[in-house]
Amino acid sequence: MRIVMIGHGMVGHRFLENLAKKATVPHEVIVLAEEPRPAYDRVQLSAFFSGKTAEDLSVTPQDFFSNTGYGLQLNTRATGIDTAAKTVTTQNGDVFHYDKLVLATGSYPFVPPVQGNNREGCLVYRTIEDLYAIKQTAASSKVGVVVGGGLLGLEAAKALKDLGLETHVVEFAPRLMAVQIDDMGGKVLRKKIAELGVGIHTERNTVEIVDGTNCRHAMKFSDGTSLETDMILFSAGIRPRDDIARANGIAVGARGGIVVDNFCRTNAPDVYAIGECALWDGKIYGLVAPGYQMAEVACTHILGNEDKQFTGADMSTKLKLMGVDVASIGDAHGATAGSINYSYIDERSQTYKKLVVSADGKKLLGAVLVGDVDAYGDLLQLKLNDMTLPEKPEALILPATDGSKPVGLGVDALPMSAVICSCNNVTKQDLCTAIEGGVMELGELKSCTKAATSCGGCSALVGQVLKCELQKRGVEVKKDICEHFAYSRQEMYHLAKIGNIRTFEDFIAKHGKGDGCDICKPTAASIFASLWNEHILKKPLAGLQDTNDYFLANMQKDGTYSIVPRIPGGEITPEGLITIGEVAKKYKLYTKITGGQRIDLFGARVEQLPVIWKELVDAGFESGHAYGKSLRTVKSCVGSTWCRYGVQDSVGFAIDLENRYRGLRSPHKLKFAVSGCTRECAEAQSKDVGVIATEKGWNLYVCGNGGMKPRHAELLASDLDSETLIKYVDRFLMFYIRTADRLQRTSVWRDNLEGGLDYLKDVIINDSLGIADELEMQMQYVADTFACEWKEAINNPETLKRFRSFVNSDEVDNNVVFVEERGQIRPATAQEKAGRIAVAEV
Repeated sequence: MRIVMIGHGMVGHRFLENLAKKATVPHEVIVLAEEPRPAYDRVQLSAFFSGKTAEDLSVTPQDFFSNTGYGLQLNTRATGIDTAAKTVTTQNGDVFHYDKLVLATGSYPFVPPVQGNNREGCLVYRTIEDLYAIKQTAASSKVGVVVGGGLLGLEAAKALKDLGLETHVVEFAPRLMAVQIDDMGGKVLRKKIAELGVGIHTERNTVEIVDGTNCRHAMKFSDGTSLETDMILFSAGIRPRDDIARANGIAVGARGGIVVDNFCRTNAPDVYAIGECALWDGKIYGLVAPGYQMAEVACTHILGNEDKQFTGADMSTKLKLMGVDVASIGDAHGATAGSINYSYIDERSQTYKKLVVSADGKKLLGAVLVGDVDAYGDLLQLKLNDMTLPEKPEALILPATDGSKPVGLGVDALPMSAVICSCNNVTKQDLCTAIEGGVMELGELKSCTKAATSCGGCSALVGQVLKCELQKRGVEVKKDICEHFAYSRQEMYHLAKIGNIRTFEDFIAKHGKGDGCDICKPTAASIFASLWNEHILKKPLAGLQDTNDYFLANMQKDGTYSIVPRIPGGEITPEGLITIGEVAKKYKLYTKITGGQRIDLFGARVEQLPVIWKELVDAGFESGHAYGKSLRTVKSCVGSTWCRYGVQDSVGFAIDLENRYRGLRSPHKLKFAVSGCTRECAEAQSKDVGVIATEKGWNLYVCGNGGMKPRHAELLASDLDSETLIKYVDRFLMFYIRTADRLQRTSVWRDNLEGGLDYLKDVIINDSLGIADELEMQMQYVADTFACEWKEAINNPETLKRFRSFVNSDEVDNNVVFVEERGQIRPATAQEKAGRIAVAEV
């Protein structure tokens, strides 16, 4: 078949992914995309203003089209459809024949027909190009207004706040989010958003936009009041993009939308419509999850299978709007005849919860949650699966008063057909099948099923299913570190801390068995270093270390070692460069500048390590801990000191961070970066801790990973002063050290963290566990007790005895042979050693 698709948004790309996965024979596919870029995540548009780039928002893998052979034509607008000839015409006059045509044209923003709505500075919030225009206009503005107080409007308001504007929201209805939540929920939401400094103007009908006195515009309202602003964002809803269908004889609804049946077919032969342009049973679905379901149904039907049908979709949503948690399920307004309401409000914590249940009290019809949405997962499953409610339904939303946990549903009660992830239509059965196939990690389960990889709202529920199913299969969920300790690393950490345990002998005597192994010994050594910060080669700690830590250097494949002096922030003096060069020249070491802005010295024999360290230490250098599971580097750009785009001193702050956290032992290596502006030259969003300068301070990103499985860091907090940022980093690092598994990077730890980023923010920013002071004090202790491990080693005669090639001799190892290449040395190959091939020996 030749399949032509008009539009390439999130839903359109999901159709292509399904086609590539399900098709048993190759098909010719042509995609006509009006925008200048492939599909991107419209749900996360506001992240653009907190540091994400257009590339970060992309949902299209870079090699997708080359791997599938599908054709993508950007900046190409389809202008006509001939359903009889089965052709599509573009604005360039190109004509494409189709066997099947898929309309994925999406929607466009509704702009109220107000006089003056086309003035300069009046914009919409829909595409990445809109975001660039908003950013440019905001640069010359002080005040911004969003017209529309719904989901999109509040997202747009967040964008203006992130840009530093005085922000207002104007809404025609009497409350915010009028479609999703009721009056009381709207009241709580309004108060919480107003406390963030956003002006809320409900029941306002804009009749005219004219010149302002103090700002660029003045919005005139029907009640005689007005509001001045420099820019206006219209975000008052969407309308289906059905113009091409309407103009070419394809049926559309009276109020818009391309009419489709249960297979997403239009009334035209072989023409389908999916996503926000499609009208099913008189409804337009403005969420991405129903669009994904339509994409799968249309794809399956085109491939000749009628098993799947689109029969409607649940419109329940859980969102974080300007930092406020909001959720809406089913009949949130209690419109069902005979329905009963249960509601709970706590004005002190500003939380509101409401249940709408059937007249007999047995079925959940809807719910509203504002401020506290922890019950969302359980309530949604009760609604979707038509499950019987507990005898007292109110217990589902009332807080526990006796210290026990609130009443919950329990994942074991869910049927296999229960949809756990509505965004990607992942059922409990899908998760169980993956677990049966050997998946045992939350991150891996997300990856192979796509559950919790879109909005992330179901992440905790996915984790609960994993734990429950592993236990049912006889798998012990608790991960013992090894056969000598029946504890996880986290449990071992707390046992050592509470018991003030400082030696492995005491540890295994009190909590383990046997003699220990090369798993539990280095784990215990790392825990002791994190807690007590004693020199790792001090007796009896030295024997616990792995090879690299034991020699305070990385062993290379030829038996020599590399030496990496610390260069905080990548800043180095000419004298420092000369010293490193002289040391490398004297000891004939290979030198390489690393990706972390340091200099590696390769080829040192074990007996040379102390003398090289001494020369470096005497010149002011210290260990860079390249050998340890600890902080490696804090990469930086040149920042405001030199760069014309820099807004903060990234080098100075990088040096401060590196000097504070140097030597900190952790479950895995740590990498930081500090960028002096949002151009992000230090690549902070691929680091465990990333810091990006803003006009108001610093944005803090955490849990990135640029390694074997790349992962973007996530924004933890915005516009922080230096002191607050360091507090948050103290808490974050110590919380990670306390709770991560052995050899678990922060990125994997975050993926397996129940509650995800929201939980992490609660712990780090809101101190939900009440341990912030303790975490900060512990980090301060580590910083105060720091000592250079190289310096400690060279000043201890007993330690120096270890640095010999042979235990019983001071002779050097003559089996280490180097050859010259590109002006430097490298290890000789086996052939070169054996045959003395004609190379210049060193």
